[in-house]
Amino acid sequence: MIPRTLFDADLEGFRDSVRKFLEQEAVPHHAQWEKDGQVSREIWQKAGELGFLCPCLPEEYGGVGADFRYSAVIMEEIVKASASGLGWALHSDIVAPYILNYGTEEQKKKYLPKLVTGEMIGAIAMTEPGAGSDLQGVKTSAIKHDDHYLLNGSKTFITNGQMADLVIVVAKTDPKEGAKGTSLLLVETAWDGFERGQNLEKVGLKAQDTSELFFQDVKVPLENLLGSGEGQGFMQLMQELPAERLQVALTAVAAAEAAWEWTRSYVKERKAFGKPILGFQNTRFKMAEMKADITAARVFVDRCLELHLEKKLDVPTAAMLKQWTTDLQCRVMDECVQLHGGYGYMWEYPVARAWADSRVQRIYAGTNEIMKEIVARTI
Repeated sequence: MIPRTLFDADLEGFRDSVRKFLEQEAVPHHAQWEKDGQVSREIWQKAGELGFLCPCLPEEYGGVGADFRYSAVIMEEIVKASASGLGWALHSDIVAPYILNYGTEEQKKKYLPKLVTGEMIGAIAMTEPGAGSDLQGVKTSAIKHDDHYLLNGSKTFITNGQMADLVIVVAKTDPKEGAKGTSLLLVETAWDGFERGQNLEKVGLKAQDTSELFFQDVKVPLENLLGSGEGQGFMQLMQELPAERLQVALTAVAAAEAAWEWTRSYVKERKAFGKPILGFQNTRFKMAEMKADITAARVFVDRCLELHLEKKLDVPTAAMLKQWTTDLQCRVMDECVQLHGGYGYMWEYPVARAWADSRVQRIYAGTNEIMKEIVARTI
C-alpha cells in the first residue's frame, strides 16, 4: 500500500508499542472473551496505565494531549489484531470528547481523569427500540423536579453497556419541542433506577458487550446536564457525528487492509490443481482489484483525517466517507472469504471473524442509507 505521510517516526513507534501490548494482553484472551460476551476490566486498567485510553485529552484532565492520529493508530491496531471486543474507541473518542467539548469544568474534573485511567468505562445511549438513525424520534424523557431530572425510558444496542460506569444519555427534557427539546445527561450506572438488560448476542463483535439499558425514575442531578442549557443535545450530536463516522471509516479501511494481507498469504500457500491459488488469473485479478480499491479508500480516509485535525471535516464529507468505506469493507471481506474457500467460513480463521464483524459497520453511526440522504441534500 502507499506510504502514509501523516504518520511520522514517533507515531510509528507508538504503533509498535500498541501492537505489542495487544499481542501480549488481548490476543491470547480474545477467544475466551468472545465466549464471555465481554472483555475483562483488567485490560481496560492496563490500557489506562499505558496511556492507551483517551490519549487526546489535555494533561490537566489526565491525558497526554496527543492529536487524533494517536487514537487512529490505536483503532487500526485493534482491528489488525482481531481484538474487536475492545470498545476503547467509543470510550476515548466519542464519550470523552462530549464531556471535554460541552461539559462544565466540574464535570471535566470529576469524570475525565477516571476515563483516562479506566477506573470508569464510558458509553453513550442514543438508540432506542423504536428510534435508530432517527434521533428526533427519541422517547426517553428527563423531566425536571426540584434539584434533579427524573429519567425514564430505555435504550438498546449500547456498546460497553454491560461494563459502563458512566453513560451519556440522549433524552427529551421537553418532549413537546421535538429535536429542540433534546438534551444529553451524564448518568452514573450506580444510581437507583438504572438497570442493565441482557448482553445482546450479535452476529459479530462477540467479545464487545452490547446491551439494553433501562431507566426508571433515575434521579439525575441538574448539574449533570451536558452543556450550558437544556435543548442543546441534538446540536451537540450533529457536531460530533462527523468524528464518529471518521472513526468507523478508519476501522473499515484497516480491516480491509488486514483481510487483504491475510488473503495474500493464504492464496500463496494454498494449492489447487497442482499450483498455488494465486497462480489462477481470477485470483490475481481479484487481489489486484481489491488492492486498487483499498488504496483509494486509504487516500480518502487519510485526507479526511487531515481535515479532522484541521477542524474542517464537514457532515456531508464524513457521510460520504462512512458510506463508501464501509460498503468497500463488506465487499472486500466477502471476496476474501471466497478466496479462502471453506476455510474462510471457519471461525478460527481471522478472515471469518472479520467478515462477521464488518456487517454492522454499514448500520451504526447512522445507516448507509441515511449517509446517502445526507449527501443527497447537498445536491
